[in-house]
Amino acid sequence: MPRVTTKGQVTIPKEIRETLGIEPGDEIAFEEVESGYKIRKKEPTTADGEDPFEKYRGSADSGDTGDTMPERMRRLRGEYPRDSGDENDDDESEANA
Repeated sequence: MPRVTTKGQVTIPKEIRETLGIEPGDEIAFEEVESGYKIRKKEPTTADGEDPFEKYRGSADSGDTGDTMPERMRRLRGEYPRDSGDENDDDESEANA
């Protein structure tokens, strides 16, 4: 059973940390309920308490075309010019000029 240290610290048992997804450095919140207190992992917030990602939710176009990932990657690669990978191409064309 966890005990409170002289600094007021309590070690949260591993099983509970894993269940709640609590990692070192995470903040937790204690909420008063009728039967005592409830512990929960605090989600990231800004200084004013708002979710920093809320304004972006739903803003990205998924662009779902029904492609599989390999098909989508091939399509996306085709949209960008490819570098030949030969760093000497420019030197050779200048030498031949």
